[in-house]
Amino acid sequence: MLWLAKAISMKLAAAMLLCFALLAALGGCGSVSRVKVIPVESELYSQKDISAAIRKVERDFRWGWSGCTLTEIAYAGDERTAEEAESHADMWDYDELIVLISSFDVDSSGGDGSLNPNSTYDNWSWFLIRRSGGEWMHADHGY
Repeated sequence: MLWLAKAISMKLAAAMLLCFALLAALGGCGSVSRVKVIPVESELYSQKDISAAIRKVERDFRWGWSGCTLTEIAYAGDERTAEEAESHADMWDYDELIVLISSFDVDSSGGDGSLNPNSTYDNWSWFLIRRSGGEWMHADHGY
């Protein structure tokens, strides 16, 4: 009976692995393998806070930006973040907002079809928010 349970367990694990592979193939993945993180000093955020925000963007990019390669990312700076926090104060429910800027390349697929194929996007903004020092959440992005 133990051999049957092991066989079922192995088949279940193989099926789950196949499902993850299919999801990755169908949904595609963005690449963050060669991203260059540009260091920027801040009086508003610690390097740990900035790094956590960058990791969040990298995770979202990896899973949601098929056909794209993130090449550079940086904190947009205290001044830009303060300006955006003021202009977005009524838009989202948050205690803190951080703005990152990035560059990424798009392959011939045009990403999800909304981006220009075979192009580079520079100064792309990422808006992340959080409450009470919690995890950063991706609120918006774009120019």
